[in-house]
Amino acid sequence: MADDATTARDYRETVFLPDTPFPMRAGLPKKEPEILEGWAALSDKGLYGAVRAKRQADGAPLFVLHDGPPYANGAIHIGHALNKTLKDFVVRSRFALGYDVDYVPGWDCHGLPIEWKIEEQFRAKGRRKDEVPAEEFRRECRAYAAGWIEAQKVEFQRLGVLGDWWNRYATMDFTSEATIVAEFHKFLATGQLYRGSKPVMWSPVERTALADAEIEYHDHVSPTIWVKFPVTEGSDAALGAKLVIWTTTPWTIPANRAVSYNPDIPYAVYEITALEENLEFAPWSAVGDRLIVAEKLAPDVMKAAKVAAFKKVESVDCEGMVLAHPLADLDTHFGYAVPMLAGDHVTDDAGTGFVHTAPGHGADDYNVWLAHGHREILDTVDPDGAYYAHVPMFGGLKVIETEGKKTGKFGPANGAVMDKLIGAGALLARGRVEHSYPHSWRSKAPVIFRNTPQWFIRMDHPVESLGGKTLRETAVQAIADTAFHPDAGRNRIGAMVETRPDWLISRQRNWGTPLAMFVDKHTGHPLNDPAVNERILDAIREGGADAWFTRPDAEFLGVHDPAQYEKITDILDVWFDSGCTHAFTIEGRSDSAWPADLYLEGSDQHRGWFQSSLLEGCGSRGRAPYKAVLTHGFTQDENGEKMSKSKGNTVEPQAITKESGAEILRLWAAMVDYSEDQRIGKTILATTTDAYRKLRNTTRYLLGALAGFTEEERVTDYADFPPLEKYILHRLWELDRDVRAAYESYRFSDVVRPLIEFCQGDLSTLFFDIRKDSLYCDRPDAIRRRAYRTVLDHVFERLTIWLSPLTSFTMEEAWMTRFPDAGSNSLRVIPVTPAEWKNDAEAARWAKVETVMSVVTGALEVERREKRIGSALEAAPVVHINSAELRAAFDGLDPAEVFRTSQAKILDPEERLVAGEELNPFEFFEIPGIDYVKVDPKLAEGAKCARSWRILPEVGTDPRYPELSLRDAEAVAYWDAQQG
Repeated sequence: MADDATTARDYRETVFLPDTPFPMRAGLPKKEPEILEGWAALSDKGLYGAVRAKRQADGAPLFVLHDGPPYANGAIHIGHALNKTLKDFVVRSRFALGYDVDYVPGWDCHGLPIEWKIEEQFRAKGRRKDEVPAEEFRRECRAYAAGWIEAQKVEFQRLGVLGDWWNRYATMDFTSEATIVAEFHKFLATGQLYRGSKPVMWSPVERTALADAEIEYHDHVSPTIWVKFPVTEGSDAALGAKLVIWTTTPWTIPANRAVSYNPDIPYAVYEITALEENLEFAPWSAVGDRLIVAEKLAPDVMKAAKVAAFKKVESVDCEGMVLAHPLADLDTHFGYAVPMLAGDHVTDDAGTGFVHTAPGHGADDYNVWLAHGHREILDTVDPDGAYYAHVPMFGGLKVIETEGKKTGKFGPANGAVMDKLIGAGALLARGRVEHSYPHSWRSKAPVIFRNTPQWFIRMDHPVESLGGKTLRETAVQAIADTAFHPDAGRNRIGAMVETRPDWLISRQRNWGTPLAMFVDKHTGHPLNDPAVNERILDAIREGGADAWFTRPDAEFLGVHDPAQYEKITDILDVWFDSGCTHAFTIEGRSDSAWPADLYLEGSDQHRGWFQSSLLEGCGSRGRAPYKAVLTHGFTQDENGEKMSKSKGNTVEPQAITKESGAEILRLWAAMVDYSEDQRIGKTILATTTDAYRKLRNTTRYLLGALAGFTEEERVTDYADFPPLEKYILHRLWELDRDVRAAYESYRFSDVVRPLIEFCQGDLSTLFFDIRKDSLYCDRPDAIRRRAYRTVLDHVFERLTIWLSPLTSFTMEEAWMTRFPDAGSNSLRVIPVTPAEWKNDAEAARWAKVETVMSVVTGALEVERREKRIGSALEAAPVVHINSAELRAAFDGLDPAEVFRTSQAKILDPEERLVAGEELNPFEFFEIPGIDYVKVDPKLAEGAKCARSWRILPEVGTDPRYPELSLRDAEAVAYWDAQQG
């Protein structure tokens, strides 16, 4: 490639220059749909079906990834994209490792979000929900979900996600609903099901009970009140005094039936001796009033009551004490006695040391009430969150607003109760407190505890089919038997299962799978008749859940009298629905297996799908439906903030795909530590795009450098490879080991990051650069060039399959560019790497060589900067290495080739001193910390080769080609002979 215009011959045609149609600019938004079309044409189930067929034909072991269903409601967001992309990494990597992978995508379809959407649609048409027949309402819900399933399916496939999209599952499919009911019947048949009237978390906005998994906690400001209960029975000091309770739920006072205390807490009667002065309002206490509170909390209570001074009268024992309801003077409805109940849930950490106890509105309240032998529980609040009409003074008042602009806000109930307490002289003080309060994770509205009859699955009841163990014990053991990635997930779900209450599975809504059973009206026991249950299942398989609601009871009951049985019309908790997906997706199929090898979802699913699947599997089969669980964190914006449309900081996967291509999103997902919360945004995506360019450029170089490579050119004897090639083969051996291990344990960043570093370091900076001259200028049959191209072929073969699970589109494009008739890159498995490629000696050698190279490179950079040389080929560095070990690393190497210079020498400074040669070490270049390597950056001597541009004394010694070095002259002679 001479730049001398007087050269007699232009040697450019004799130089091998990399050539490939693989473009530098990816054009991914246009190219990816073309690749997807090609994949779709490979079988009746596209690429997924083709790979499965090949693996099955090869007798590959089976791997089952069971899909946690996204909700069929709206376009996919970045969280969906991360989740499905990670699942695709699992599917494709297991294919590459030689597995037959079963992955059936699915959708969760029942539940409130879709109900709300359909209610909105009907309201827009002027129809209220209660005016719409239930069957019509469910039909619209089904159609709505079906539309979003198809929309999301297209979006997921655009990301390159492989799966059996042709046999997707949905919880609303008739067969799915029938299987869910069959699973429910298993709990019925084994005695794990019961109906209990107890306080549950209730969403007035959604008008249904909620399970723990449907609750999230947010900071909330609540009113606080200190209420005085007159003592009617007790010690002489207590009589005439008033016991003080503190609560953040004034609306529950009308439901009060008792006050709880802790026998281990010291209580006392205190007399007020002085009030604060110059107050803007009259306090609700007076000098001489006597109050009973916990001794530790007396100062706090008195401060809240604006009491300036008080004295202790005497300690009191609360056992046997009886109180009057604080509203008893206003209405005889509240004229009942209020007992004192001992309970260890009471503390003196805050409040007054007493707990106002409304058994219908709190779990602890309910438990302590029952523990003391009481059974009657007042119903004070209806499903809409309003007081029942029979509650005096408060009937119809709402605790939480359920309609209009104030939906989800506290209604007038709190204020009305406080006003009545003031009127009764029972309020001591009030205030406001910000605290963590339960909200529905769907409506984001506050919830209340409300006593309702509901259906539960027992957690602590010995079950014969579980070997006498309880569901909780079985689940705890299953957690111990499950692999968790990361392992911290085991503790998280374990803590939840060990402390969770019985599983509330009933909901009072329309759109869902029914608790399809009958209950004997006289005994209250569910009917457990296999013949009845089979008729129920047959009907649901034929007509879906609607069959249960629309067909006459007699059709199911057979010989049983319909008049004696109550049909349960509640629907199942949607978590029970999704917890059953294993039963109708993987169990019983010839090309799948139960339990699944892996469940993969976000970390919030420890309380959701992971847990409901665990409990359902353990309750029905005695073990979890999975062998391993993998969790990922949540995706935040690049400032680490939660994404929100209102903030305008969302990142839409559709926009990334349209602007940059799905490959960029896939590479981002591969590079992040998904086990923690990740960040995404323009700056982060720009960094990802830069990493992608590096991978693409390496791939493009490989394709160009391998143009025309044939099997005849391949070097097959390992002994024939030069040291550099042996080193790169060793690196391939190391990477093969590490990539396989990383894929096996789902550490995708530990695949892509080392491979990017390999491409940038070992390949581009070292291997490609050193061998560039050989590739361009050696004669084609030269062993050095053949060895180089052979190793490039090994690199290409492995890099394209190693990265195929992650950057699937680009590796497919690269493979098909080189082998258009070889079939999809994804059909391949990672090739076996020969054990002889492992060469620790070459690895050690090149670590030493690269140390010396760093010093030489630094010296040449100085020479360029000072304009003493234009390129490294003008240099002939003399490298003084005061280390026998480092000098030995260059045995068998051409230092000029290693340094990319025309000439170079490696010298021992000690030998030169012995020989009497004068050294000027102060003129030599060195790097701090590597003072045993010094470089004298001399200029190359000789003439410049017109073809390779190397400066050598030998240029011109071959009379046939007087402008060339001997190596280049030989190569051109070979080329000329080949041209005839």
